[in-house]
Amino acid sequence: MYSKEHSPELGEFLRECRAQLSPRTVGLPESGASRRVPGLRREEVARLVGISAHSYARLEQGRTPVPRSVLLDLVRVLQLDDEQRDHLFALAARGGYEPRCRPARKVHPQLRRILDDLATTPAVVLGRNLDILAWNPLAAALLTDFDRIPEKRRNYARLLFTDPAFRELYLDWRTNARTCVAHLRLEAARRPGDPGLAALVGELSVADADFRQWWAGRRMTGLRMGTKRLRHPLVGDLTLDWDSLTCTADPAQKLLISTAAPGSPSHDGLLFLASWTADPRTPARDTTT
Repeated sequence: MYSKEHSPELGEFLRECRAQLSPRTVGLPESGASRRVPGLRREEVARLVGISAHSYARLEQGRTPVPRSVLLDLVRVLQLDDEQRDHLFALAARGGYEPRCRPARKVHPQLRRILDDLATTPAVVLGRNLDILAWNPLAAALLTDFDRIPEKRRNYARLLFTDPAFRELYLDWRTNARTCVAHLRLEAARRPGDPGLAALVGELSVADADFRQWWAGRRMTGLRMGTKRLRHPLVGDLTLDWDSLTCTADPAQKLLISTAAPGSPSHDGLLFLASWTADPRTPARDTTT
């Protein structure tokens, strides 16, 4: 079930995870002696997982397949959250990239209908590598005029790291930007060798020092939902909860929606923006319209 040939990323990810823990956090006694490396040692993780130190060392070196039972024990011992767990399993199962499996850059009709119905909720459909496939009028009014961006350049991470106006919208830019990096890293684990992703990572690494640092750091957290704070030039400061819903028919596509608590100033701001910009006769936009 799991590949016999792992990339160095599996070992690097495990080393980072154990570096964030201490003996006390996993119930081991602390000797008080200085430690040459931060966090848990290899042999301590091996003991908690129930395998030999030699076997664990080979695992971090990518020289042995990883049984599912060991992966589950690693999730428990390293105290991984859901996103980190998914990333670990993706790294353990990764194989060759097959370009023919990549779906067309076209929004699924069901997601398109949902976009058309979301008159007072900003919504965007994201494809692989955070490519922007479709959006509704309120999302364009809230974030940017996506129509002005060439289709091949419509990518959420690219906008966040390279578009100054888009970047200035986010009062908590670093949090949202790191979430984008974590998402791209998970994509890289699922589809190693994807030339489109490699080109995007290369472009952003050159363009932005923060991206370059965070990509090397391999942090995995906060991929499915969160909160973002925006400073919109028309309606002022907004605090919005975002969530991503995966399309069952095409799991590569996700509907990203932003909402605010009813009656809150942010909710009132969205309603005002919707009434000021939205035309009920205007359908959602996508890369083919």
